[in-house]
Amino acid sequence: MHEHDKPLDENSVKSLLNHWIEHNESHSVSFKERAAQVARVSELAAQDINRAAELMDECTEMLKKALKDL
Repeated sequence: MHEHDKPLDENSVKSLLNHWIEHNESHSVSFKERAAQVARVSELAAQDINRAAELMDECTEMLKKALKDL
């Protein structure tokens, strides 16, 4: 049985959501930091990366909502 095939209980779901939230927040910070560096090469690419960070933040907010909805 694969890890993803195991049934989830409420604590497992909370743990998974918290992991995803932390993971996304880390990526968002990294995107924003790197976008500033990328801007020296391409302002347009930096804008795209910043937009990706915004979308990551939106995803994180939905995961936080899911956590509250448990």
